[in-house]
Amino acid sequence: MHAIDDLLRTIPAFKERIPVQERFCTLFFFALVFQFSGGIYISSVHEMTGGKALMHEDIMMAFEASFVGMSMIFPVLFRLKFRFASRTIFLAVASGLIACNLICVCTQSVPVLVFTCFIAGAIRMWGTFECFSSIQLRITPSRNFAIFFPVIYSVIFGCVQLSGLATVYLDYFFEWQYMHYLIIGLLLLVIALSRLLLRHFHIEKPLPLSGIDWIGAILWCTILLLIVFVCEYGEYCDWLYSPHIRLALFAAAFLLLLCFYRMKQIKNTYIEARAYRHPHVFTMLFLYMSLCLLSATSTVLENSFTGEILHYDVLNAASLNWSKLAGVIAGGVLTGLMCVRFCIPYKVVVFIGFSLLSGYQLVLYFLISPDTNIELLYFPLALKSAGTVMLYAVLTIYAAQIVPFQHLFQVFGIMGIIREGIGSPIATALVGRMLKVFHKANFLSLSGELDEQNHILRHLSFDALYDEAQRQALLVSIKEIFGYAVLFGILLLLAAMCTQYPKINKFIKMPVFSFARRLTEIKLFHRPKYTVKELVENKGK
Repeated sequence: MHAIDDLLRTIPAFKERIPVQERFCTLFFFALVFQFSGGIYISSVHEMTGGKALMHEDIMMAFEASFVGMSMIFPVLFRLKFRFASRTIFLAVASGLIACNLICVCTQSVPVLVFTCFIAGAIRMWGTFECFSSIQLRITPSRNFAIFFPVIYSVIFGCVQLSGLATVYLDYFFEWQYMHYLIIGLLLLVIALSRLLLRHFHIEKPLPLSGIDWIGAILWCTILLLIVFVCEYGEYCDWLYSPHIRLALFAAAFLLLLCFYRMKQIKNTYIEARAYRHPHVFTMLFLYMSLCLLSATSTVLENSFTGEILHYDVLNAASLNWSKLAGVIAGGVLTGLMCVRFCIPYKVVVFIGFSLLSGYQLVLYFLISPDTNIELLYFPLALKSAGTVMLYAVLTIYAAQIVPFQHLFQVFGIMGIIREGIGSPIATALVGRMLKVFHKANFLSLSGELDEQNHILRHLSFDALYDEAQRQALLVSIKEIFGYAVLFGILLLLAAMCTQYPKINKFIKMPVFSFARRLTEIKLFHRPKYTVKELVENKGK
């Protein structure tokens, strides 16, 4: 095992003349480029809506489809790693992302846009996984997941904030297409470096991809896309009054029952039933869904507050990303210290994470005012980002500890379905619906006193009076929903105090390479001619 670790620590996919430090920096750069890449960039949604003559719901549907692709590729990531060489993966991922960016710039077809973003999300996750799995032993020589995952989520969420800044500045000074052109240029650099620095290298004989339940994968993807469709177009179609929404819900329910039926009838389905039976899996899914609900206030209410009440332009709104980036870094560092250095139990770390998210809701509840300065928003946004990174990291570490490696990536896929696939669209649709209902109710309540009998209002025009009434009703509605979010956060904290968690392990290790390789085999495959140990010994000779 030590010989294998020593070999993997040198990142053998590179040519022998490349220094080890440069190998690590190159793969880390690849990971950053892949995380910046995508079909739709959320900060340019409004510009794309006007440039393509599409609805806002169309662009958001394509954007959420990329997260569905990221979630659904998890169960086969390890199989793909053992099938293809790193050089082949990077060339395929970079080429695929270039094609996806070009299609997204050119097409005005919503189905093509959604499918392209779905593929972009899947191959982006494939490339990111290949990068981080190759440099894992450089990040943590002891294979400690409690160090590895805080680093990964700090990089991922940090790239989200930096990508938003780059998109806004390029949109402001140029056009929204320039972000796609920048990413295409970086991906071309990835292709050039891959061809120049990497070689075709396999530690063992490549595994074929036969035996994967691709039909199950298609069924799960269809279910998730139907749910996303309901969440994104529900308000536009008037929810259950629309036959399209009813048909989508019926089809999703039918396909979900079909997936459960296939779990009982087929042994090796894409997501096995045994993956759900591990302890505390549903508890983690509930915590992720709660995290999505608390994060939805940032997506819906914060944008409404800064845009319609404070009237920030795009550059001022984007400047808030710097405080979020600081919170991301702080959250990753704190999670690593608590889980590795101080060995704090999961219960306490989860409690702290939700406390930070609830603190964000509480602080903003008192800051909802048209006179709020932008500097006052830095602290709560940093709290929210730190709490999000902390919860993502600690729940993933916990899953790695309690779930056997055989089902670990399936559980990661299930968690991704909730936190990225359907959790965020459901939470955003719920908070958006609450805002609309509360806004109407508060406007009707406030406008009841606005008539010609009120002598204070006789000097104002009808347009000015109507705009001010809408503004005040929106302020009250935003504050009301933040208040409910604070109450929900307090209930979560009380529930966390009453929940039992096992003691955290100081070292949460990934299985050794040979064991992980055997878990990916299928009984129909023949055993390779040489084992890992023999291959390493022969390479040394």
